[in-house]
Amino acid sequence: MNAPERPATAEPRLTSLSHGGGCGCKIAPGVLAEILKGTAATPAPAALLVGIETADDAAVYQINDEQALVATTDFFMPIVDDPYDFGRIAATNAISDVYAMGGRPIMALALVGMPINVLSTATIGRILEGGASVARAAGIPIAGGHTIDSVEAIYGLVALGLVHPKRVKRNADAKPGDVLVLGKPLGVGVMSAALKKDALGEAGYARMIATTTKLNTPGPDLAEMPGVHAITDVTGFGLAGHALEVARGSGGQVRLDWARVPLLPDVRALAAQGFVTGASGRNWAGYGHDVALPDGFDAADRALLTDPQTSGGLLVSCTPSAADEVLAVFRRHGFDAAAVVGRVDAGPAGAPRLVVA
Repeated sequence: MNAPERPATAEPRLTSLSHGGGCGCKIAPGVLAEILKGTAATPAPAALLVGIETADDAAVYQINDEQALVATTDFFMPIVDDPYDFGRIAATNAISDVYAMGGRPIMALALVGMPINVLSTATIGRILEGGASVARAAGIPIAGGHTIDSVEAIYGLVALGLVHPKRVKRNADAKPGDVLVLGKPLGVGVMSAALKKDALGEAGYARMIATTTKLNTPGPDLAEMPGVHAITDVTGFGLAGHALEVARGSGGQVRLDWARVPLLPDVRALAAQGFVTGASGRNWAGYGHDVALPDGFDAADRALLTDPQTSGGLLVSCTPSAADEVLAVFRRHGFDAAAVVGRVDAGPAGAPRLVVA
């Protein structure tokens, strides 16, 4: 049985209104780099602890000796057809960027672009209700926002949080000798591709919703650990893309043990059947030159390595001695699939930044 069944309605499927859903509609990394290379950097004040220089999950601005403001925004087009689930996924994805910096969210603003002549006010209302339910789960209000009449359905949040200035965790501070821990299994992009072609059953849909609506709440607890050096979340650029950010920040090389990378059930089989997103190929085109794959690495595995993760898991770089405690934090928050997936090496000059074994 394919899931979920849609009630009879004159409205189109939400996913039919978007040319790319979830974090799969991000601008490809190579194109983004080309767009940004000519932009002039404004001199940053000393209080701006994290800006655009590391392509991090959020900006961080120090308010005083004890507090820094974490500010981020994330929005996208529908990845599922159920409006309530779409709202939940988009809100989870946005709020989780605060957790990825080690912060605790305090409030959010809604970003809403909807084709008013195509979708009913009831459907749009359900999208917003889904987002509000996640904000409540995070313990924060949606305190305002902005709406426009748009050709495609777009929803997301500006999410704000607080963190101690000394506990900010960037993606760029991993150290050679660290191990890498991944909090959620991969495969959301593959599942979304299968869903669009009515090839994802009820159980698969339920797993997809469960992982994409699970807030990355371990972030603040992990940020308090001295052995944790860097945190990011795995989203639109896939595990390979975000591991490359960690590698570049460390000045070294990341080695992934592919056999230890957790995958959502059945996604490898789906990828082998051709259910992959266009974003996966664009990701590889953008950064594949900096990745070394083992001989015979299967095309389905490469698609999962670059698979865009909407509301993906935290990727944590920590000392080997802290790894068990990091895993314990994940387990305490209900992330039972969390696993050590690789390490950070010094890496010889000119070598690939990411090596997959």
